[in-house]
Amino acid sequence: MRGAERAKWGVCAVSVVLAATACGGGVDTRGSGAAGIVSSSWGDPQNPLEPANTNEVQGGKVLEMIFRGLKRYNPRTGAAENVIADRIETTDSRHYTVTLKPGWTFSNGEKVTAKSFVDAWNYGALITNRQKNAPFFQYIEGFDAVHPENGRPKTKTLSGLKVASPTKFTVALNQKFSSWPDTLGYTAFMPLPQTFYSHHDAWVKKPVGNGPYAVESYTKGSVMKLRKWSGYPGPDKARNGGIDLQVYTDNNTAYTDLQAGNLDLVDDIPATQLKNVHADLGDRYINQPAGVIQTLTFPMYDKRWNGKNSEKLRRGISMAIDRASITKEIFRNTRTPATDWTSPVLGTKGGFQDGICGEACEFRPDRAKELVKEGGGLPGGRMTIAYNADTGSHKDWIDAICNSINNALDNDKACVGAPVGTFADFRNRISSEKMTGPFRAGWQMDYPLIQNFLQPMYYSKASSNDGKYSNPKFDKLVNEANAATDRKETISKFQDAERVLATDMPTIPLWYQNGNGGYSDRIAHVALNPFSVPVYNEITVH
Repeated sequence: MRGAERAKWGVCAVSVVLAATACGGGVDTRGSGAAGIVSSSWGDPQNPLEPANTNEVQGGKVLEMIFRGLKRYNPRTGAAENVIADRIETTDSRHYTVTLKPGWTFSNGEKVTAKSFVDAWNYGALITNRQKNAPFFQYIEGFDAVHPENGRPKTKTLSGLKVASPTKFTVALNQKFSSWPDTLGYTAFMPLPQTFYSHHDAWVKKPVGNGPYAVESYTKGSVMKLRKWSGYPGPDKARNGGIDLQVYTDNNTAYTDLQAGNLDLVDDIPATQLKNVHADLGDRYINQPAGVIQTLTFPMYDKRWNGKNSEKLRRGISMAIDRASITKEIFRNTRTPATDWTSPVLGTKGGFQDGICGEACEFRPDRAKELVKEGGGLPGGRMTIAYNADTGSHKDWIDAICNSINNALDNDKACVGAPVGTFADFRNRISSEKMTGPFRAGWQMDYPLIQNFLQPMYYSKASSNDGKYSNPKFDKLVNEANAATDRKETISKFQDAERVLATDMPTIPLWYQNGNGGYSDRIAHVALNPFSVPVYNEITVH
């Protein structure tokens, strides 16, 4: 999912002075004084909160609270566990029968049925609906007809989806995909009520779901108020009265509000505060491994970055970045230098392979300078790294990475940061292919499979392939990995695909990110899930 959201910082071998900036906070922070309501820092999502149209973290936080699907990822282990699905059966890893549990409804009283899923998936896949997560349905038969590469769709529904009864539907895939059921906890696969279609404009302003919370109101740039839904039938009911997601344009301001007692929860500690956070918060500071990797992505649609020998240029830039100093000096060891494109959270049995990036992820300034020259040099002699300026202290680490590159290339004007005002604007520029140089990116896993770290971002025309990278060899290996029924073979094929990335370097792996956050003494039972998102429904208020 969830590209380019999380905070990332960088530093060269020379020390960097970090200064907090007061850029204005969210809204009236009365949430910390309201009975049973938790106030938490947040940022406006890029797109309307349609499940098949949300592929970034801020929107994903909301969807996790207001929806439940066939499966949910365990907030402790990340394992895919049945929620609305009673069982998902197959005999050939291609044809599946999904049986639902009874008793589920949306918060407006409408029953959740097989049709709720089938209609939602058809809507998400149809090209004219312009849903960013449409590629998640590409393995269902008939996807090419509803989502053609060119021209109008031939039909509006996926031929591989059939409603068998109110509690049962069948799915036919266009190839074997043995781990497909484990993908179904992702937000793209959530069910939708009929009001979504009949009153779409009103629904988008105030989404109706079937999760433990319901949306009370949303004022863009200010606050989204979610309240506990008393009729929620699931076992993971909200233990608080609701969540006020307060919009902040600077996480330093959010942290200051937390310290002042005006905010209950932040899930992104500013880089400037990491040296003080233990003293400030004590055991109310959370720092744990998460399925998040930070990268720099190249606009491969720009010939200046994708021409003859350009892989040497991209490799050289990577080798000019001192990851060890970054993670030590700025992150206070809350990050680990990346050596591949996945995450250690997967474990070696899940496909993580330390060192697959090779020397390209090592700090070798002399070799970096040689490779940049062999690759034709920086386009125009200068490189910008784009980032959003509203969250995550990004200026600090972007400036520091540029310092590292400039030092390695013996050119103090080789690299400079290029701030974009807001995260939404930043994402819109990426989506419209307007980037002229590398830009900050991050990936928060949607589900704990190696497939999720590779296919959505690097498969040709995939939903989160922001750099528009394409390599038929990579695509072929991904297809073979998905079709394999033996787990070891699946992982081996994905690792082979990752080696293609190590050759091409369409992105630069920077570091694996821990989830971190802090909370007030007014709340308890605060934890982050393996995706680094707070488990909001478990929080209690004193």
